[in-house]
Amino acid sequence: MTAIASTLASIVGQENIGYLEKNLELFQVIASGKPPSCIVYPQTPAQLAAVIATANQNNWRVLSCGSRSKITWGGLTKDIDVVVSTERINQLIAHAIGDLTVTVEAGMKFSHLQQILADARQFLALDPSTPESATIGGIVATADTNSLRQRYGSVRDQVLGISFVRADGEIAKAGGRVVKNVAGYDLMKLFTGSYGTLGIITQVTFRVYPLQEASGTVVLTGAAELISQVANTLRGSALTPTQADLISPQLVSNLGLGQGVGLIARFQSISESVKEQSQRLREWGEKLGLTVAIFADTDESHLWQRLSKQIHSPATESVITCKVGILPTAAVEILQQVGVGLIHLSSGLGVLQVEDEKQVERSRSHCQSHKGFLTILQAPLAVKQQIDVWGYTGNALPLMRQIKQQFDSKNILNPGRFISGI
Repeated sequence: MTAIASTLASIVGQENIGYLEKNLELFQVIASGKPPSCIVYPQTPAQLAAVIATANQNNWRVLSCGSRSKITWGGLTKDIDVVVSTERINQLIAHAIGDLTVTVEAGMKFSHLQQILADARQFLALDPSTPESATIGGIVATADTNSLRQRYGSVRDQVLGISFVRADGEIAKAGGRVVKNVAGYDLMKLFTGSYGTLGIITQVTFRVYPLQEASGTVVLTGAAELISQVANTLRGSALTPTQADLISPQLVSNLGLGQGVGLIARFQSISESVKEQSQRLREWGEKLGLTVAIFADTDESHLWQRLSKQIHSPATESVITCKVGILPTAAVEILQQVGVGLIHLSSGLGVLQVEDEKQVERSRSHCQSHKGFLTILQAPLAVKQQIDVWGYTGNALPLMRQIKQQFDSKNILNPGRFISGI
């Protein structure tokens, strides 16, 4: 046992110390330098705070994670001394059913939380990339949600309060357990998507929603210009899909939905509303001569599961998975230039899979020319060593560096994971 592992074992216990031989995926995010001495699994926020305080005192560099389902996302880090996982800090703190809020520790699995909420006919309106293995802390730290943003917004729209361990080992919190909370500096939004560079999240309070009575999905496929036309009609209409995405021709083919570009929209409400809205979208598609398919019940659930798997589980390890943001009206154009791709109808955010560095640069240039961005999520280590993962071109970098300095002056938390090596 190394000196670092021995010191931390005195805090968390020997049984909560692990080693990298069993966690090889960590080498896909650590670019260089000596490997970490160990993986630490604190079981309480107090233990986590003691671990980080010790790291701060010794200037040990820390890579934080949950269940490591998204450990390969973000920028590369190096010279990490210790990996800290929050997956054993995973208790339900409070579920205020009548107030539609829930408070859980960061290590709880998303799938477990949804089961708890389902027992009360409620749900958390997020759909992370790996719902079975993703932890709550990891979802917030990476701002990981997908198609449900059409109706419910992003991760930061769901977070009401957080607790976290600062870089000096102190426990802090922001927000609260009620929906109407306006006091204090909005650290919830600052921490969402910060990749653990400002502090390690220990607890999160979310707003939750009642489960809907009925659900139905309409899929339209066909010529790009016709899909663009019906997409514009849907955006400007009074219809209220909970999920609505544009999908690339290859993805349409992979899912067995026909040919051409696709538009997939899911309606969830009372039964009469679902039928009425689905029928209206169907009529728009048929009027334009598009291929129309309707999905319900288990067929519908299976379709959305297959769609998620196609987007977030590439067929080969060489595939480069990218998050993009683009003007919604330009989405169909870029989807025709890639293999597997999906872009959300209203936000213009989505995920593309590309084959090589040249295609990354072409797609990034195209997104930027349409006032958007392209960020590499997952790629072989060699690719991330050659290309700027974030591709940030905005003017907020000095402010980001000041915030990092204020929260983590020694730069010990997840160094290199965020924009421009922050």
